[in-house]
Amino acid sequence: MYEVLLPIDRDESRTRAQVESVLDLPNAGESVHVRLLHVFDNHEEAEQTSVRQTTNGREAYDQLTEDGVATTTVSEHGDPADAILRTASAENVDMIVLGGRKRSPLGSLLFGSVSQTVSLKADRPVTIT
Repeated sequence: MYEVLLPIDRDESRTRAQVESVLDLPNAGESVHVRLLHVFDNHEEAEQTSVRQTTNGREAYDQLTEDGVATTTVSEHGDPADAILRTASAENVDMIVLGGRKRSPLGSLLFGSVSQTVSLKADRPVTIT
């Protein structure tokens, strides 16, 4: 089974693009297991809220499972990039599929980016949609 970490946030178009990228993997329904991750702001919220309780989490989970992709959920808290990297390592996933934000080069330089941090620090393949 090919393990994929799919960290989502509140942006619907990014989440849809991430889900489509997973569904486009060869034999996704038979050979892919997705760990659907949402990083909440604080520990209490992460403990009390399932990814499926968020609008994007529910829609992503439903779409993946309807297309036959085995999917589990993971709730984390804290800095998104750190939580994504920590979860990828703890769950020993084969790949991370991130939704990228459109930023100017100057905007990325000044404000950083979760996708930039994860892609530079990850020890496994990262796909940015």
